[in-house]
This record gives sequence, structure tokens and C-alpha cells, in this order.
Amino acid sequence: MIKEFSNTYFLSAAECNPQGEMPMQLLMERIIEIATLHANSWGVGYARLIEDNQVWVLSRVTTEMTQYPKVNESYTLVTWIEDYNRFYSQRNMEILNHEGKTIGYARTIWMVINFTTRESMDISKLSYISENVTPHPCPIAPQGRLRTVSAPTRVSEHKFLYTECDFNRHVNTTRYLELLMNQFPLDFHDNNLVHRLEMAFIKETTFGETVNVNIDESEPLDCFISIDNGNVSHCRARITFASRG
Repeated sequence: MIKEFSNTYFLSAAECNPQGEMPMQLLMERIIEIATLHANSWGVGYARLIEDNQVWVLSRVTTEMTQYPKVNESYTLVTWIEDYNRFYSQRNMEILNHEGKTIGYARTIWMVINFTTRESMDISKLSYISENVTPHPCPIAPQGRLRTVSAPTRVSEHKFLYTECDFNRHVNTTRYLELLMNQFPLDFHDNNLVHRLEMAFIKETTFGETVNVNIDESEPLDCFISIDNGNVSHCRARITFASRG
């Protein structure tokens, strides 16, 4: 089995954000894709697990980037398993630019759930995980504890619609991220990039639900956000921006 899996991509103009770079939602798609490709190479991807009515779901993700791939450049993601326990598998990624230089890392936490009951499953007996843990270092700090934003500096409302749902019939991970990025105006993104992102997915959101996006930007470049329906948090995040200057 391949302990470390890599894949190289090309960033087209159609995929770029207004700054001519890889947008955060595409980075998230690639993180999910490289994890899926690696699991498929072991024969434990979606096609295999669904036979037992099980699926992998992303529980937490943390990224830290110094720069982003630019239009018409290639880039590579490398992924490996760092650790696991009964309920979670910790999978890391390294992002390299077209010159092979490391420009970022990602830490992800995955769990297996029963597709029907949505209950978590014990993965400690999946021998392929223990046999393929690797000491490849991931130098970024693990995700901190994220709390609901109880005293927001501003709030926006959003209703999730058809195109924001995936085959699990709940809101897609990347749609949450798009919603977060859209809370900041274009000129803010022109002047700042996302240096570190932490996201925790608490509760599935389904078609037609209306949520509040609660933002605490007391520190303008270090924002806490929670996507909530009443007293229930669906997603929590912390975004640390860095000046492009």
C-alpha cells in the first residue's frame, strides 16, 4: 500500500478567485479529493464502505498557507495518515507550488458513520490504518477549541438551497466555506489572504434550513464565526488573515 499519496493539478483561469489565485473552496475540494483518492487506492473509499452502509465524513479541517497557487500554475497535494483512534482518523496534507516549494499544510479529522442512522462507527479494527501510519511531520498547530459566537459584532442570515447540498443530502463542506468567504467584501480580500483556517462541522444542515452567520471580528484579522440555527451550531470556524502588503 502507498503510505503517502500525491496528485498534481493545474489551476485554470475558470477556477481562480478575483485575485487570480486558488480560492479557499477549491483548496477544500482538493483536500477532500486527495483523501478520497488515497482511500480508494487502499480499497476503503466510498465504493467499498457503502457496501456496509458506511461513509467517511470530514469532521474538522485546519489549513495554514503562506501563499496560494496562481492562474496557469501547477500544484501538488501530498497526504498521509498521522494517527487514529476508535472514532477518528487524522489525515494530513502538504501543498507544494509549481516549483515544488511547500506553501502550506492541512490537518483533517475524519470519521466513519452509518449512512442511515448517522451514528459514528468504530474504526479501530480497520487494520489498513494502523499499518500505514507514517511519521511524516506536519508543522502546523492542531485545531484549537472552537466555540459558538455568543456575542457577534455582526450577523447575516442565509437559507441553504438545492445547489448547496451533496449526495448525502446535506450541505456540502465547500458551501459552508463559500458562505464564510462571502462575509467579507472584495476589497478586504484584495488586501488580505487567509493565512490560517480552522473549521469544525458540528451538525448536518439540510435543504431549506435558514441559519444565522454570527461573526466576531473584534480583531479584524482574527475572526471567529459560527453558523447557527437558534441555539444549535452547525459549523464553527476561526479565520486568521494576513496582509498582502
